[in-house]
Amino acid sequence: MRRKTMTKIKLTFILLTTLVTAFAQDKTWTLQECVDYALEHNISVRQAQNTLLINEQDIKAAQGNFLPSVGVGLRQSLSLGQAELFPGNFVDRTFHSTSAGLSVSQSVFNGFRNTYIHKQAQLGLKTNQLELNRIKDDIALNVVNAYLNVLFNKENLETAQVQYEFSKKQLEQVKELVTAGVQPQANIYDAEATLSRDAQQVTISENNFNLALLNLSQLLQLPYNGFAVEVIDVGTPSESLLYADVSPILDYALANRIEIKVAEKNIENAQLNTKISKSGYYPTVSLGYGFNTGANFSNLSSSNSFFQQINDNKGHSFNLSVNIPVFSRYQNQTAVAKSKIREENSKLNLEQAKITLESNVQRAYTDAQAAFKAYDAAMKSLRSQELAFNNAKERYDIGNMTAFDLEQSRVQLVNAQSSLINAKYDFVFKTKVLDFYMGKFLTHY
Repeated sequence: MRRKTMTKIKLTFILLTTLVTAFAQDKTWTLQECVDYALEHNISVRQAQNTLLINEQDIKAAQGNFLPSVGVGLRQSLSLGQAELFPGNFVDRTFHSTSAGLSVSQSVFNGFRNTYIHKQAQLGLKTNQLELNRIKDDIALNVVNAYLNVLFNKENLETAQVQYEFSKKQLEQVKELVTAGVQPQANIYDAEATLSRDAQQVTISENNFNLALLNLSQLLQLPYNGFAVEVIDVGTPSESLLYADVSPILDYALANRIEIKVAEKNIENAQLNTKISKSGYYPTVSLGYGFNTGANFSNLSSSNSFFQQINDNKGHSFNLSVNIPVFSRYQNQTAVAKSKIREENSKLNLEQAKITLESNVQRAYTDAQAAFKAYDAAMKSLRSQELAFNNAKERYDIGNMTAFDLEQSRVQLVNAQSSLINAKYDFVFKTKVLDFYMGKFLTHY
């Protein structure tokens, strides 16, 4: 009976797990949900969060350096063997010895080393928090790019399907015209070849769309089966998405970008390292206190009771220790010299970070400007190709154009449509890169 109950519970659990998994896989993911999920589950993010936990422990350890160290020691020994009571007179002896002690040590001054180490631990936490935010920013941008790539390939697929349907209708029309004796039989072969090419293009577009979905699902570490995203209508992007001048972007980025703040924190860290190295030149002062007691027992002598001896043998000790460094075999000197070099390198790293950031922003701004021009040109080209194709179709319908020439016009139209889709999403993503440097939400459209 119990076995049947356990079997039912297992089956119920498996069914619930299957239903939950199926629900999760059939979910249509929005861009915001994709970004949020990636930020929550990405391995790099979780590792960076663990690093923050380590930093918190470093701070706790640095705070502990200001506290005294306390130690308790207990010792019990037993000696067995012969002992000479008088010359030539040996007897068996059992000897017990018990001792206990308490020691307390407090650092009074060590060249402010503990203070600097504590500040360095706090700085490490702040720096790694910035690193975590940088990782999150990069992941969000990657997810947006992958998401837009899905939309781009979906639109390409829809265009390919429309062209396939058009070619299908065109083949039917050609067959009717051939049957009526208006067009030669060869036109049917041309139309069938066009339909085959369009069917192949649909297959290629489907494959590209599925690969884009696979890439996004892998980025999110989600199962590909049943994975789907919400379609965002990016509409017809306009020049208003661009920034009129690159200067505000540069100013904001240099003042707020995480890579600059991390470089600045690294300078602070290097300066603290120099101060820690210099603390080796200072004398160290420490205080100590000790308490000890003990008791001994032997089978050859009578002694006071254990607790009486413990009370009688109590002792206290106090000590003050001052250590003045005179010659450290160049250890302090070289440590300070290397710290100053690292400090100088950290300042150079900040300058390099600013140069790199400025270069990236300038490139992103130039790319966005060029992308808009390409998008604008693609729109104009598509309008021209649509007019040209409509005119070619009218001429073909009345017999003033060959099927080959009509197909050439259609190919140019398809190419123009593909170019526009590519230019549109390229322009949208590059404006998102500018928003990224301006600290704006990447998921807003």
